[in-house]
Amino acid sequence: ADYLDNGNNKMAIQQADKLLKKHKDLHCAKVLKAIGLQRTGKQDEAYALAQEVAALEPTDDNSLQALTILYREMHRPELVTKLYEAAVKKVPNSEEYHSHLFMAYARVGEYKKMQQAGMALYKIVPKNPYYFWSVMSLIMQSISAQDENLSKTMFLPLAERMVEKMVKEDKIEAEAEVELYYMILERLEKYKEALDVVRGKLGEKLTSELQSRENKCMAMYKKLHRWPECNALARRLLLKNSDDWQFYITYFDSVFQLIDESWTPPAEEEHSLEGEVHCSIEQAVNFIEERITEESKSSRPLRGPYLAKLELIRRLRHRGCNDEYKLGDPEELMFQYFKKFGDKPCCFTDLKVFVDLLPPSQYTKFIRQLLDVIPLAAAAENEVALPGDIKALQQHLCVVQLSRLLGIYHAMEKKQKLAVVRELMLRYRHGLEFGKSCLKTELQFSDYYCLLAVHLLLDLWLEGEEAAVWQCLTLLEEGLSHSPSNAQFKLLLIRIYCRLGAFEPVSELYSSLDAKHIQHDTIGYLLTRYAGSLGHYAAASQSCNFALRFFHSNQKDTSEYIIQAYKYGAFEKIPEFIAFRNRLNSSLHFAQVRTERMLLDLLLEANISTSLEESIKSMSLSPEEDDIPWKDLRDNRDLTVLFSWDPKDRDISEEHRKLSLEEETLWLRIRSLTLRLVSGLPTLGHTIQPKNSEKTAENGVSSKIDTIRALLQQLEAAVDSGKKFLEQKIQYPVLGPPPTRMAGFFSNGSCQCQTSLFYLVSDIYELDTNGLEDSAEIQERIGNSFKSLVERLTDLFSKCKGDLIEVRDGTLKTHPNLLENLVFFVETISIALWVSSYCDSVLRPFKSNLQKKKKKKKESSVAMPPVFTHFLDYVTELQTLTSNVIDHIKGLEIILTALKLEELSLKDALLLQEEKKFTKTVQGKVQSSYHHSVQEIGELLKKRLDTIKKLKI
Repeated sequence: ADYLDNGNNKMAIQQADKLLKKHKDLHCAKVLKAIGLQRTGKQDEAYALAQEVAALEPTDDNSLQALTILYREMHRPELVTKLYEAAVKKVPNSEEYHSHLFMAYARVGEYKKMQQAGMALYKIVPKNPYYFWSVMSLIMQSISAQDENLSKTMFLPLAERMVEKMVKEDKIEAEAEVELYYMILERLEKYKEALDVVRGKLGEKLTSELQSRENKCMAMYKKLHRWPECNALARRLLLKNSDDWQFYITYFDSVFQLIDESWTPPAEEEHSLEGEVHCSIEQAVNFIEERITEESKSSRPLRGPYLAKLELIRRLRHRGCNDEYKLGDPEELMFQYFKKFGDKPCCFTDLKVFVDLLPPSQYTKFIRQLLDVIPLAAAAENEVALPGDIKALQQHLCVVQLSRLLGIYHAMEKKQKLAVVRELMLRYRHGLEFGKSCLKTELQFSDYYCLLAVHLLLDLWLEGEEAAVWQCLTLLEEGLSHSPSNAQFKLLLIRIYCRLGAFEPVSELYSSLDAKHIQHDTIGYLLTRYAGSLGHYAAASQSCNFALRFFHSNQKDTSEYIIQAYKYGAFEKIPEFIAFRNRLNSSLHFAQVRTERMLLDLLLEANISTSLEESIKSMSLSPEEDDIPWKDLRDNRDLTVLFSWDPKDRDISEEHRKLSLEEETLWLRIRSLTLRLVSGLPTLGHTIQPKNSEKTAENGVSSKIDTIRALLQQLEAAVDSGKKFLEQKIQYPVLGPPPTRMAGFFSNGSCQCQTSLFYLVSDIYELDTNGLEDSAEIQERIGNSFKSLVERLTDLFSKCKGDLIEVRDGTLKTHPNLLENLVFFVETISIALWVSSYCDSVLRPFKSNLQKKKKKKKESSVAMPPVFTHFLDYVTELQTLTSNVIDHIKGLEIILTALKLEELSLKDALLLQEEKKFTKTVQGKVQSSYHHSVQEIGELLKKRLDTIKKLKI
């Protein structure tokens, strides 16, 4: 066992063998040997050994635990349940084995069996947790039931009765048990009963979370629309803590609900179960004013009351009754708020919510008013006034962020924008002196100046100013050198390098972000969208693996979380874990990465290192199977991961999100159909007795061609939808979702090439079933297809010609679309080769038959059918075309190696010496990345050329 723990699996196997020589029946040694075998990649041997031991139904702890470990490593949790079922039969009173059995069921989600196992445990050892395990398993059955009705009429009422029994017998002990009761009632929509439980004696047990009891009461009051109680409870909680924002929202919601219902308090008795109720605007106004007066006496400043006042003004304005309550002018209130909290980083985000209360005509005046109260000092007449301490710097930064949000920078001319960029960078570099003592992991106080300067440059770039994008990269690299853990710098660099088609620096940046767990799903798209499409095949494989490893391990991990939740009675977390697992399983990103990963594998391996058939088999791909949950696809991307201070009309909108999801789904459909069509090729390569096509329906081959023809129709439909979608000419914000590769796929002609290749498959199949006689028409059709394919591929190649980097008037201009086109070309030519080798497999037997005939008849004049010449011409042309592309790529490599970028006298003489250093770095990175892309594409094409040369019938 020690050897296994240290990862020395070979030694472990030897030691186990020694033991087994002496003691043949030492079960545990056998299993430990099996674990060693499993870890050295000998799965089948390991499984056989394990089954030997399992067949004996062991009941010793060591064997059981060792087998459990082995089965888990084999990803076969269902075998663990069999193991403990047998053990429990032999040792029916073992609490330990029963609870292991329960947990084994939990791993595989066998809720019905969990319910029984829980009760069996409770009978042996009447401990409360076991009883409630059983109850929770009922709730799980209700959650997983497809039939909503069944869940409301059977599972939940049964769970409710089980808990009521414990309540009547006064056996409720723990908080978790009360939580569970509440959860059942809430799911049954018995809100009144749930409220009674929380307010009653049982509710006293709800102590582990702050205000757990009050929050649950509030949730039920809302469900029951009991606004008086909502209001009174929120009021009471705000008196305790006047900084709790969620209760202000509830307080306002309920006040206006009560006003709209014209509710009046009863004359005699209490207003409500929770005490006094406010039901008029006057009361609300006074209540907020009192909170502000209270705040001014408190020892630490609270933001809540001031923001609540702005919130109230906003709501009154919305109702068109603001003026009569004299709450003050929002502009003045925001100014006062800035004076009080302007040096806090949260000041901007607090005010951001309320800027729409300001009239646009006042924006500039408002900003000037704020600037006037910041203590800044200039060294000389015309110099920029700088802050003397961190407080003043934070205040100034807040104003700069607000200026961007109010669109003041957007309205400027190019010259003004450049002046602002220079000023912001000056402020950024000056601010660095306040952060000299910062650790490497801390951010510099002035980082936002740098980010805002980059945002202004991005505006200029989008307006057609080519040099601006290089300056963006330069400033970001400089920022990162001072603040190496600033995620915003890294994310923005990733986006811009990708826009320029340089993937090499991106892998490193992304891994330094150290994305954790769920982030592989939420921000992984930044990497995987560009990984394959820019020709860095090795890096693309790696980034797909990263993402997939997370998704696959999540399956395993979630069941562990669920088990821990049972052990510790955190029942309300269990449905959350299940929802989390479902959310990841139906993740759009997961489906995309899976599909692209398989296409990439085929591209790099099929018919190079292994045959297409083997590759497809190893991925267990089949054309009939579609494993993408189209109906439930979830877009889990975080599209606001890049900070933006843009005004609403320039920022990412709900509409953008919807369109982006639609585009991603359309593209995924095209890609997954392409993959399935390719996976259908090897299934067709069976020899068929010609003319007897009726018979072949039985052995399933002709059904294979039907599958392919059906998929081809689906592909046509998906392509049509894609084209319709692109007609909208959607422009996402530059920091919003990156567009898919769909537009390029259509415009460069890859799409037409790939579809016609699959049509060709159908024709060749027909030739195969009809034979060579009487098939002149099919042969001619095939010949024409070959011709037009070569023309289309040549046309696609022409879209790959041109320089990747060109120097224009001292500025660098990049053409990343040429790279994307090259990558599509390689993919399309690979599909052409797979189709050609299917052709080859059909024509070869025909040819050898003809040659046999020739020998028999001893005639030299047996005419060769035209299809052979067509095919040979086609293969020769493919070979020539591929050689030309390889030569073109060599040419690109030579140009990229020879390109001396540093000799570019960057005409912007305003660049400081330190900026020049970073500009050189940035240009070097792009150049090197292009060089690597071109190399990898060239290497892959050379391998493909070798396979073309083998295609000689």
